[in-house]
Amino acid sequence: MHILVNIDVDDLERAIEFYGNALGLRLGRRLFDGSVAEMLGATSPIYLLAKAAGSRAVANTALSRDYNRHWTPVHLDFAVHDVSAAAERAVLAGAKLERDIESFPWGRLAILSDPFGHGFCLLQFVGGGYE
Repeated sequence: MHILVNIDVDDLERAIEFYGNALGLRLGRRLFDGSVAEMLGATSPIYLLAKAAGSRAVANTALSRDYNRHWTPVHLDFAVHDVSAAAERAVLAGAKLERDIESFPWGRLAILSDPFGHGFCLLQFVGGGYE
């Protein structure tokens, strides 16, 4: 099985710039008349999908897209070599560090949100990581 990651954004150009500057991803292809941008440089491709704020998220429901900070039980974790440097880079690109970087037996964790309200984490594993 191959996983594809999709992230809805209301401003595709701003998202390409953010994910490039914050995480070092690079633009692959533009697809579907430029409404989708493929970002490469992670273990799986990440697709940025241009979706207008307020548009329906799912047919036949009242759910609509909202790009204010929101919570979802599914989010992205990016494993990095230096969580402090990666968090600083992400913040300089427009992310919000939501609390101080924490240390755990498995490594260090930074919790952030992107400019589109999506939460994500930066993880720095030490030793055997989760093992």
